[in-house]
Amino acid sequence: MERKRVVMTGVGVVTPIGSGKDKFWDALMAGRSGIGLISRFDTSRFKTRIGAEIRDFDPKDYGVTPKDAKRMDLFTQYGVAAAALAIQDSGLNLGEYNDRVGTMIGTGIGGLMTLEEEKKKLIESQNPSRVSPFLIPMMMPNAVNAFVSIIHKLTGTSPCTANACATGSYALIYANKDIALGDFDVIVTGGSEAILTEIAASSFANMKALSRRNDDPKGSCRPFDKDRDGFVIGEGAGVVVLESLEHALARGAKIYAEMVGYATNTDAYHITAPDPGARMVKKAMRDALHMAGLEPRDVDYINAHGTSTPLNDKAEAVAIREVFGDYKVPVSSTKSMIGHLIGAAGAVEAVACALAMEKQIIPPNINYETPDPEIDLNIVTQPTAAKLNVVMNNSFGFGGHNAVMVLRKYGE
Repeated sequence: MERKRVVMTGVGVVTPIGSGKDKFWDALMAGRSGIGLISRFDTSRFKTRIGAEIRDFDPKDYGVTPKDAKRMDLFTQYGVAAAALAIQDSGLNLGEYNDRVGTMIGTGIGGLMTLEEEKKKLIESQNPSRVSPFLIPMMMPNAVNAFVSIIHKLTGTSPCTANACATGSYALIYANKDIALGDFDVIVTGGSEAILTEIAASSFANMKALSRRNDDPKGSCRPFDKDRDGFVIGEGAGVVVLESLEHALARGAKIYAEMVGYATNTDAYHITAPDPGARMVKKAMRDALHMAGLEPRDVDYINAHGTSTPLNDKAEAVAIREVFGDYKVPVSSTKSMIGHLIGAAGAVEAVACALAMEKQIIPPNINYETPDPEIDLNIVTQPTAAKLNVVMNNSFGFGGHNAVMVLRKYGE
C-alpha cells in the first residue's frame, strides 16, 4: 500500500516566552529568555531557584470555562490552549463529530502539580474526605487528549505518548504513521507539561541535573557552551495539526512543512545518562535521513535537543559530528530561551522548525559564549537568514528514548 504524504497545517504554542506563534517567534528572534526566579513556591531552601515559568496564562483566553479549568491540572490547560491555537491556525472546519480526526497529545509526567497539592491536603488535614474527587482525571496523562476531543468533537484515535523528554516528537511521529497508513485524515498532536513543583525541582536538583546559576537566571541555560552546568525546568505546550497532503490540498490549507523522515529507537544504556558514544542517536539521525531519501548535506539546519547538561550536549555533538562529517550544518537549541519543557519540548521545537522554514531564518542559541573544545559544532548565536528547505529536529529522553524528525518545505 502506498503511504500518504503528511504535512503540517497548523501550529500552536504556550511557552515561557509567549503564547501563539507570532509572540513565540518574535521572542525567538529577539533572543529573549523566559527564565527567572521561581515564584510559584518558596525556593529559599532549594539548591536551584530558577525556572522557565509561564506568568501570563489565563485559560479563559482559550475558551476554557472556569468550571472546566478547576477540573484540569495546569498541564491540561496548557495543552488545551495550544490545541485551540493550532486548530484555529489550521483553518479546519470541524463539524459536530469528526470521525476521521484524532488527537495524540502526550506528556512526560502528567498532573504532578495536582498530585502534590492533593497529597499535602491529605497530610495536613488527616482527612481523606478533603482529597478532590477529580484528582485522578486531573493527573492522568491522557487528560489533554480527552478534553481536546470533547471540546472539538474529535472522535478519532486518541492515544497518549509518554517518552520522557522525547514525548512531543514521538507523538508527532506516531500521528504521522496513522495518517500515512490512511487510518485518519487529520491528527491534532504534540505535548504538554507543567512540573514546576517542589517535588520535581527537589528531585532534579538532587540528581544534579539542574543549573545552579541562581544569580544569573537568563544566562543559566547555555546549550553546548563550555560553562553549561545543567538544564532549567520549563513548562508549556506545543501542538500541531498534521494531515494527509491530499486532505490539505482539497481544503486549500496553508502548509508549513512536510514530514518526510523520522526515526525512533532506544539506547538501552542507562535510565538517565546518555550513551557517550551516541550509537543509537547516530542511527536515528541516519535512519530519518534514509527514510526521507536525503543525504546529510541536504539538511540546512538542526534544531538540537541541546539541554545544557554536560553529558547530553556532548553526546549529541558526537552524533552530529559523526553523521555530518566535514559538513558544518548550522545548529541551535530553542531550550536556551525557554528551558526544558520535558514532554512538550519536541513539539514546541517542531513548531520553531516550521516557523524557521516559513520565515527562512535560523533562530539563535543564546548564551553561547565559551566554545567547548569537545563540542565542535556550528552553533548559530544570532537570528540568521538562510535557505531552509530541510530541517532536522532532535529529541532524546530519560530511559534512552530517541526521536529524530526531518521536515521539508513543501514544494521544494
